[in-house]
Amino acid sequence: MAGIRLFDVHRTWEDYAGVTLGILIGLSPWLTGGQVKLLATGNAVAVGVMVLALAVFELVDLNRSEEVGEIVLGLWLIASPLVLNYFDSQLAIWHFVLGAVVVVLAALELWQDWSLTERELMRHGR
Repeated sequence: MAGIRLFDVHRTWEDYAGVTLGILIGLSPWLTGGQVKLLATGNAVAVGVMVLALAVFELVDLNRSEEVGEIVLGLWLIASPLVLNYFDSQLAIWHFVLGAVVVVLAALELWQDWSLTERELMRHGR
């Protein structure tokens, strides 16, 4: 029962995990070590910066729209190898996995915050 309660409340470690994910996404073209298209690199950096920014915003001022934005970015990251035509690279696997983690983490945070009032959201992290 205690393990279930661990995920009932939006904790700051989840936001720091989002920051880490944003950094990993932004650096992923260089971490994979393979030859990567310029468009895929730009996409990874842009998505990484946006995930990082949303996670930092969650640390400062929690709002449900930040989680929704992270879900959209995670889904885009999953789809981007097919849309931008780099699905045959190591980067595509990284983006699929990192995108899925972003979606799951953001969905967990959104579920945790769903029933909170605006006043309760403002107390996050304090």
